[in-house]
Amino acid sequence: MPAEAATPEDYAEFRPLMFSIAYRMTGSISDAEDIVQEAFLRLTRVLRDGTRIDSPKAYLATATTRLAISHLRSARVRRESYVGAWLPEPLLAERAEMSDSLSMAFLVLLESLTPTERAVFLLHEVFGYDYKEIARITGKSETNCRQILARARQHVDDGKPRFDASREQRDEVARRFFAAAKGGDMTALLELLAPDVVMVGDGGGKAWATAQPLAGAERVARLVLGLYRRAPQMGVHLEPAWVNGQPGAVSYDGEGRVVNVFALDIADGMVQAVRSVVNPDKLHHLGPVSDVALRGSQGS
Repeated sequence: MPAEAATPEDYAEFRPLMFSIAYRMTGSISDAEDIVQEAFLRLTRVLRDGTRIDSPKAYLATATTRLAISHLRSARVRRESYVGAWLPEPLLAERAEMSDSLSMAFLVLLESLTPTERAVFLLHEVFGYDYKEIARITGKSETNCRQILARARQHVDDGKPRFDASREQRDEVARRFFAAAKGGDMTALLELLAPDVVMVGDGGGKAWATAQPLAGAERVARLVLGLYRRAPQMGVHLEPAWVNGQPGAVSYDGEGRVVNVFALDIADGMVQAVRSVVNPDKLHHLGPVSDVALRGSQGS
């Protein structure tokens, strides 16, 4: 097919790669989709000008990465003024490739990197690009890319989350966790929580969430049991889900609207962290959002 006759639709096969890069860079589904769309628009303009593209995949990966870097630079001020803990927009998928690099724990850890460090790290460690390709994508020299990756690795290795290797193991621990919480069984819940377990809530100042991360098995267990006790009064029920490549659940109100999303970090057969996204702005892509957890609502 001549280059001038091609359209972005002919390159739709690269959309999953583009979204994977953009989502891991931004932690936002809506922003990732906007970035992918803009990359395709740039491709359209280039093709319209009659420019020959030898590698559409390389062109689109480059455009996506550079747009994501620019977005992160402009978003940094918004992140710094964010109310409470920041968590990524939850991505629900039954099966996800490279799931550990999708985890909320991993994406939050990447927040400590500069946009360029984040890009270089992800391209090399997650997507398998070599230094020559990364240099072309980022506009940096190969030597500089090696230095950037070394710095990024040092940051990430210090806090890199661990997960049980088997999905079946994680699913079983998650099933027991939610069953113990639903049954109000404090003893069973404590057996599943790591001593230094952490619970993080992201309400964005718009929905009720813990102001600071809660640490310690007994404190987390009491909070989880308290949430479960209130759920029936609010008409809320939970459904298991695979959240950012990890076991979790989505809670719905009596009208089927999304209340929040839970994601669990599980390692050594125990829950290491519980993350809850309640900010309504981060839930709209999942469907209608409930008001029962919003600040100032009758259900709060």
